[in-house]
Amino acid sequence: MANEIDVLAASRYAVLLAMSFIASFAEERAIFLVLMEGEAVAFHGDILPLQHGRRFDPKSVACEVHAKKLVDSHDQVLQSTLETGSYNKLYSFKHVLNGFAVHTSPSQAKKLKHAPGVKLVERDRRTKLMTTYSPEFLGLPEGVWAQVGGDRNAGEGIVIGFVDTGINPSHPSFANDLVNPFTSNVSHFSGACETGPQFPAFSCNGKIVSARFFIAGAQAAASLNATVDIPSPSDAVGHGSHVASTAAGNAGVPVVVNGFYYGRASGMAPRARIAAYKAVYPTVGTLADVVAAIDQAIVDGVDILILSIGPDEPPQDTVTFLSIFDIAMLFARRAGIFVVQAAGNQGPGPSTVVSYSPWTIGAAASRTDRRYLGSLLLGNGQNVSGVGLSAPIFGNGSLLYKLVLGKDAVNLNGTFPRTPQYVEECQYPEALDPNVVRGSIVICTFSAGFYNETSTLTAIIDTARTLEFMGFVLVANPSYGDFIAQPIPYSVSGTLIPKVEDAKIISQYYEQKTYRDARGFVREFNARAAIGDGRVASFGAEAPIVSRFSSRGPDFIDINRNPADVLKPDILAPGHEIWAAWSPMSALDPILSGYNFALLSGTSMAAPHVAGIAALIKQKYPSWTPSMIASAISTTATKFDNNGGLIMAEGFGVGSLYPSTYFDLGAGFVSPSHAMDPGLVLSSEFEDYISFLCSMPNIDRFAIRAATGVRCSKSLGHPANLNIPSVTISELRRSLTLRRSFKNVATKPETYVSLEVPPNGTTITLHPPWFTIAPEGTQDLDIEINVTQSTNEFSFGEIILTGSLNHIVRIPLSIRPVSIV
Repeated sequence: MANEIDVLAASRYAVLLAMSFIASFAEERAIFLVLMEGEAVAFHGDILPLQHGRRFDPKSVACEVHAKKLVDSHDQVLQSTLETGSYNKLYSFKHVLNGFAVHTSPSQAKKLKHAPGVKLVERDRRTKLMTTYSPEFLGLPEGVWAQVGGDRNAGEGIVIGFVDTGINPSHPSFANDLVNPFTSNVSHFSGACETGPQFPAFSCNGKIVSARFFIAGAQAAASLNATVDIPSPSDAVGHGSHVASTAAGNAGVPVVVNGFYYGRASGMAPRARIAAYKAVYPTVGTLADVVAAIDQAIVDGVDILILSIGPDEPPQDTVTFLSIFDIAMLFARRAGIFVVQAAGNQGPGPSTVVSYSPWTIGAAASRTDRRYLGSLLLGNGQNVSGVGLSAPIFGNGSLLYKLVLGKDAVNLNGTFPRTPQYVEECQYPEALDPNVVRGSIVICTFSAGFYNETSTLTAIIDTARTLEFMGFVLVANPSYGDFIAQPIPYSVSGTLIPKVEDAKIISQYYEQKTYRDARGFVREFNARAAIGDGRVASFGAEAPIVSRFSSRGPDFIDINRNPADVLKPDILAPGHEIWAAWSPMSALDPILSGYNFALLSGTSMAAPHVAGIAALIKQKYPSWTPSMIASAISTTATKFDNNGGLIMAEGFGVGSLYPSTYFDLGAGFVSPSHAMDPGLVLSSEFEDYISFLCSMPNIDRFAIRAATGVRCSKSLGHPANLNIPSVTISELRRSLTLRRSFKNVATKPETYVSLEVPPNGTTITLHPPWFTIAPEGTQDLDIEINVTQSTNEFSFGEIILTGSLNHIVRIPLSIRPVSIV
């Protein structure tokens, strides 16, 4: 009997073991990022820093020994903690972070959290893209470029690192200028040219000084498409090339699309060198690849690091400042690198920013004063405004063509479904009668397919080509309201009519001229129209205007959007309808395939403007720290537009505007010429950021040590005491006194007079009210803030320091008074 019980128990145990084994294989794997105890190579006590900005020599014996020690420790933790065959290590982070990325199951990752030496385990969040006239709009050719020797020298000696989708090495924006060869010394930088498909060794030509790719995370996360997910630094998307050329593309490159000359494109710092770090692929982007790229860019020695990509949602299990992504950027700043992020494209709702930390610069996006206006000329003489980079129809308005509503040209004998995509939106050629639409201007209607983002302009263009339209018009639908239209190059004549009121004008004229029978079928198409040229730019529009898509503050510390005492976004820069380099493969945007240039909008386009301007400042002041550069950009920004009024921001309604606040535009619109001569700067370094974290009441000090490797030894008293060029207080009770410390970076003594503009519900007192400061001197300014009314909502003010030598320093104030007592 006992033997029978033993056999039964053993069999049950075997079944349970087998079920557990099967479950472990059935459990879907994911990527996890792990931080370990111990200093990374760059900050290890036995490693001596080098001169010229490099923190350390990665090829030194001491560095190589410590790096091997770290990698061995990562392998040991994995081997001793996880089951054999249950994981795949993707990367060892060792340069500025000590940790690794591993592909394993959640149950195995849970074991890692309790393993000796492990500080933090975070599940990978996918990364997304935050998607040439602007140099003139910013006043660069006559202003800043002139200060550094013109466009033939602007950015010389600076290396900008781009973590993105790669780079198109054959583009003229990245060509090596044999007539004006590089003469600057970039010995502080040591990259590599990783070759592969569509990226031969000569791609690194002097302008492109380094190119690497990071693909292990993408390979683990998805089944990659060999056609577009190219294992080399080559850019199959176009985004990385666009960002790189906006910041550092060659000066004066002709922009020609569909045979039309749009002008010349120039990067902000056209003589800066480019280091490309490909970490996002058409199929997928992972944080593991991005963090590995950041780790490598820092050890390579870039001066500026730009991230127009990143997670588009906050971390689930930790505060925003302590995610591994933000900690990687903190250590980049610790290594002396200026880091710029795209603020995000989820506006205009509040607390949508994806740039959180005070050690990075989050760029918001604005319109410039350039507009591309198309038109539709009706047979009755009315001219309706449209959008689209389209050549005019044959005759350029002197000839009018038959106007046909797509719904009236449906092929009645077709067997296709009678859905909006077929009947109204011109998505399928088989849905339309070719005898009716050939040689006509066809009206396609914005309907359910476009609203649900399943219909495309590419499909309309393909239909127009197949059926030989003379042109197309996509009109707004009263059932869906106005839509947002971006000027895109069309290979056939066409225009978008995004406003319902304009669409009604077209509809009214069309119905007046169209003869229908009793059943509603058209017997005669008598309406006529012509499509005008949409490629010619007009200038002088109100600008800048904060773009609708640009993510807004206030900044927040967790997934519940609890506000933080940091101003985000930091700065506003051009990011709407920006011409820059592109990759003809255009894997994610078929409508742009075959083009070498693209006109794009996004905070992805704003960030490289800021990065390029930072490069120019770094060139002029090589000893300045990243926080000094950030301060110069912030304190000299303007909150006024080209008409002298307050900068406006686009709201939820298409075309709606409202007066912007600091949560829309940060400190204001970037002013490069003023940033080159700020008068005063504020400075914060790594230890200050740790003290900032340790001052936050909602962050566990053990979590800070786990993420940063540093114990909390000093608090600022209040997070808003961090010495940054803004003051943000998310919850002010009764009163608070803060301090800001300024340094005079001008060459002469200067006397500054202080002026305070208090936010609603507060009073501000400044001590001292005026001061004289010598060159290289420092001055503390105490800011006493008292609550006079509990409004329980943010309101805005500023501190203005006006110097006797015409320097003006602005400090934005964003305060939420919650209690008088």
